[in-house]
Amino acid sequence: MKEIDPNEAVDFIFKNAALYAKAKGQLAELENYRHSLKAIKMSQTTETSLGAQEREAYRSTEYQELCKAIGIATEEAEKLKWSLIAAQLRVEVWRTQQANERTIERIAR
Repeated sequence: MKEIDPNEAVDFIFKNAALYAKAKGQLAELENYRHSLKAIKMSQTTETSLGAQEREAYRSTEYQELCKAIGIATEEAEKLKWSLIAAQLRVEVWRTQQANERTIERIAR
């Protein structure tokens, strides 16, 4: 099994925490803008019923591009999230290994 360096894992978490926060912030911004864009697009249509206005807003190129951007932002945020969780787990594995080694040393005495 590969030796785990907890310092590398902690460094990884420290270096990537800001990236994760930024990715989550961008995702939140895009998701909130989606509502504004829908309202903008609904107001720009000549349709009179709300259902038709909503349909036109959803089928607009801008709305579809925003949905794709939300997908990309979600992917990036999730990738960073799970990388950070993996680094946390590496530290926990290391702690367990250290505890097990201390136990084995006490038993072997």
